[in-house]
Amino acid sequence: MCVRIFLAVLSLFIFSIAHAEDMLKLDVVTEGGSGTVLIKLLPDVAPKHVERIKQLTREGAYNNMVFHRVISGFMAQTGDVAHGNRDNYDDTRVGKGGSQYKDLYAELSELPFKAGIVGMARNRYIHSANSQFFIMTASHPNLNGRYTVVGVVTKGIDIVRQLKSGSQGGQGKVDEPDYIRSASIIDG
Repeated sequence: MCVRIFLAVLSLFIFSIAHAEDMLKLDVVTEGGSGTVLIKLLPDVAPKHVERIKQLTREGAYNNMVFHRVISGFMAQTGDVAHGNRDNYDDTRVGKGGSQYKDLYAELSELPFKAGIVGMARNRYIHSANSQFFIMTASHPNLNGRYTVVGVVTKGIDIVRQLKSGSQGGQGKVDEPDYIRSASIIDG
């Protein structure tokens, strides 16, 4: 019995060490000020997608990144490394780009798309996620099982809900969008 308890505690300790850096911290700038959004990444649900987010974050790719598509009561999208950085912002192409790395094969799960869930954006091809992700601000079960879930907001969903929204007719495209000042991976 003592051996089983010891092994259980040891496995929990090893698991916590292995996943110690599974929080994505976004320092976000909005029209009303700034705030922090913390996202618990889910490597057990989508290991390749989470590793991509961590890799791009460590490379600084999400620093100065705009929320180019925000639909009130739905979600806020960011992460277009090719066209969404404030320094090389391309209003005509934002939302269509990715990173220098290959697209990822979908890692679908049963997790529901509700407020706070973070999913990987993609085009019509299910295996086309690359660098863009979106943060849900409300429940939309029509996305369940169709997009890869990579995390969940643990702090700052109010900041996400304050992001400047785009027009419904423009599919949420935002003029003069709010942005991520800096992104980092921190201990959870």
